[in-house]
Amino acid sequence: MVLSSQTVADLAMSKSILSALIEALERKNVVATGLSEARVEARLIFPRILLCLLLAAVSGKPSHADDAPADQQTERRLAHLSLEQLGSTEVTTVSKQPVKVSRTPAAIYVITQEDIRRSGATNIPEALRLAPGVEVARIDSVRWSVGVRGFGSRLSRAVLVLVDGRSVYTPLFAGVYWEVQDILLQDVDRIEVIRGPGGTIWGANAVNGVINIITKKASDTHGTMVSVSGGNVNQDSVGFRYGAGNDHNLNYRLYGKGFNRGHEFLSGQRRFDDWRMGQAGFRADWDVRNRDNVTLQGDLYNGDAGEKVGITTYSPPAAMNVEQNAELSGGNLLGRWRHVLNESSDRGSDIELQAYYDRTDRREPSYGEVRDTFDVDFLHHLTLPRGQNFLWGVGARLSPAHFIQVVPTIAFAAHSTEQLYSAFVQDEIAIVGDKLWLTIGTKFIHNDYTGFEIQPSVRLLWTPSARQTVWTAVTRAVRTPSGIEEDFQATGLISTNPLLFVRAIGDGKFTSERLISYEAGYRSLVAPKVYLDVATFYNDYNHLLSAEIGAPFSEATPPPAHLVVPIFLRNGLLGHTYGIELAPDWRPTNWWRLAGSYSYLQMDLNKEPSSLDSSTAKSTEGSSPRHEFMIQSFVDLPKNLEFNLSGRYISALPAQNIGSYWTADTEVGWHATHHILCSVTGQNLWQPHHPEVAGNPGALVEVKRSVYANITWRSTAD
Repeated sequence: MVLSSQTVADLAMSKSILSALIEALERKNVVATGLSEARVEARLIFPRILLCLLLAAVSGKPSHADDAPADQQTERRLAHLSLEQLGSTEVTTVSKQPVKVSRTPAAIYVITQEDIRRSGATNIPEALRLAPGVEVARIDSVRWSVGVRGFGSRLSRAVLVLVDGRSVYTPLFAGVYWEVQDILLQDVDRIEVIRGPGGTIWGANAVNGVINIITKKASDTHGTMVSVSGGNVNQDSVGFRYGAGNDHNLNYRLYGKGFNRGHEFLSGQRRFDDWRMGQAGFRADWDVRNRDNVTLQGDLYNGDAGEKVGITTYSPPAAMNVEQNAELSGGNLLGRWRHVLNESSDRGSDIELQAYYDRTDRREPSYGEVRDTFDVDFLHHLTLPRGQNFLWGVGARLSPAHFIQVVPTIAFAAHSTEQLYSAFVQDEIAIVGDKLWLTIGTKFIHNDYTGFEIQPSVRLLWTPSARQTVWTAVTRAVRTPSGIEEDFQATGLISTNPLLFVRAIGDGKFTSERLISYEAGYRSLVAPKVYLDVATFYNDYNHLLSAEIGAPFSEATPPPAHLVVPIFLRNGLLGHTYGIELAPDWRPTNWWRLAGSYSYLQMDLNKEPSSLDSSTAKSTEGSSPRHEFMIQSFVDLPKNLEFNLSGRYISALPAQNIGSYWTADTEVGWHATHHILCSVTGQNLWQPHHPEVAGNPGALVEVKRSVYANITWRSTAD
C-alpha cells in the first residue's frame, strides 16, 4: 500500500512541529530546574502524549480503513468478530494441529492481540491475568509467581510454557524464568492457555497447564512500527519493528525493544528491584510451491535485574541479605518446515519438522548457570476415512549445562547434561457423524532421572447442537525431577551458639510427581450476544515434593566445626484439588463488550504416613487463592476513542499472611489516525500499594499504583 502525498505531508508536518515543541520543553526544563536528563525525560512523557493528541486532532480527516497497516486491520477484525465466529477460532496447542475452539475437548482460553492491547499489559505475565484459572502475582518489580489451578510459584514448576512451540522450561530448578520471556507484545498473535494436563502432546512437566505464546506470521507485520512509553514505574520503553516481503512468497520482520523499570514499594528499606532489558530478533516465513512452509526465527536478549537474596557463609558463620543485580543474557534460533503430502479432504496428510537451539546465561548473586539446549521434533498428521485424525511424532532434547559456584553454601554438579527422548500417538475418531468424537493418545518419554514414563489421555467431545459443546477427559501427567532434586545442596545458618546449620539436599532419590486428572466442560453460545465457557476438574496427586528432616550430624570441614540438620527432597505428599472456572462474554451492543471470569479452587494436601514433613502441605495450600474474580469492560467511543476498564479480586493467602484485595486497571486510547495510537494506562489503581505474594527475604515488596503513557506509530505496508 502506498502512502498518499497528503498523508506524507501531514506526517512530515506533525513530526517537525512535535520535534520543535519537545526541544523547547527540554531546554526549558534543563535550564529552569537543573534536573538530570533522565528525570527530564520522565517529566516530558505526558507533555509528549498531549502534543501527540493535539497534532492528531488538527491533522484532518483520517484516511480510509483500507490504508491501515496489515496487523492493525487484523486487530480490528478480531475486535469485531461475532461470538459465533470467535467459537470458530482455530487453536493449535491442544493437538499441534489447527482445531476450532468449539471442537476442542480441553479447558482452553485464547488471549488475542486485541485483548492484550486493550488490557494495558506490558509483559506476558500481566496478559495471563486475563485467563480464568491462572493465578498471577507480582513478587517484586522483576519476578512473578504464576500457577494454573494452584501450585503457583516463582518458577511455575507444574506449567509448561512455550513460545512458538519452543519450550522455555529450565531443567535446573524445574520451571520458567518469567523475567526473560520478554516479547514485543505487538508481535503476539495470541496466547493459548490450557488449564489442565497437556502431557499427551507436549510431554513431561505439562502437569497443571500449558501456555503457548504464538507470534504473528511475518506476512501480517509488513511496514514500520515504533512504540514509545513511559511512566512512574514503567519508566521508559521503546520498541520498533520493520517487516517486508517479495514476490516469491518470502516475508520477514526485524524487531528490537528495550525498557527501564523502577522499583516497587518497600517500606523503610532501600529499594533493590529495578530492571533493565534489551532484546532484538527476527522472523522469516517462506511459502514454497504451496506445499512447503519454512519458518526461521531467533532472538537475543541482555539485561540486569535487581535482586535480594539470602546468603550464608561458613567462615565467619553468618547469614546476610545481599542486594545485587543479576546479569541475564541469552538467545535462541528456531527453524520449522511443514510439507503437505496429500491435500485431499479424506486422505490428507502432512509432516512437520522443528528444531531449535536455546542458550541461557544467568549470573545471579548466589550462583551462575550457562546452559545450551538442542531440541528436534518430528510430527506426522494423517486424515483417515470417516473423518479420523491420526497424529504421531518423535522428539529428542539434549541440554548440557555448566554451574558456576558463587558462594560455598550453594552447590550443584559442576557439569551436567539432561537428555530427553519422546514419542507420542493420538487418534481422534468420529463416533457419531459430526456429533460425537473420541480422542485417545499417549506420550512416551525417557529421561535421565526416572527412566521411562507414560502419559495417556482419553477425551470425549459431544456437540448436541451447532452452538453447544460438552467435553470430558481423563489424563495422566508427570513432572520429572530436575537438577535441584538430583544434585543440589543449599546451607543456611540457624544459630551461632551452638553453631548449627540446616542443609537442603537433593540426592537423586526423588521420583516423578504424578497426577490423574478428571475434567469436564461446557461451552455454549447462549444467545447471539452471550457466550459461556465452564470447566470443572478433580486432580488426584501423589509423590509430590516434600522436605524430610534427617538425623543431625557433625561436620569439621569447612571450618569451624559445626552441626548440620539435613532436609532431604523427597516425594512425601499426596492429595487432591478440585474447582470450577467460568468465563462469560457479553456484547450488549457493537460498541461495548463485557467479559469476565471466576475461578474457585480447593486444595487438600496431606503427608504420607512415612513422611516427617509437617509444613509443606499447609504452606502449599495457603499460597494459592481460593477465589479469583475479574470483570472487563471494553467501550468504543466516538471520535476514535476507547475506554477499557478491568477490576479483579484475589482472595487471601493465609500461609503468607497476605490478605485479600481488590484492584483495577484502566486504559484510555485514541486512534488519532490510522497510523497513530495514543493511550494512557493506569494499573493497580485501587490503593497506593498492596502485597500480592512473598518471594524475597525480609519484608514483603508491595506492588505500587502506576500510570504510563504510550504512543505507537505504524506505517502502511510497502
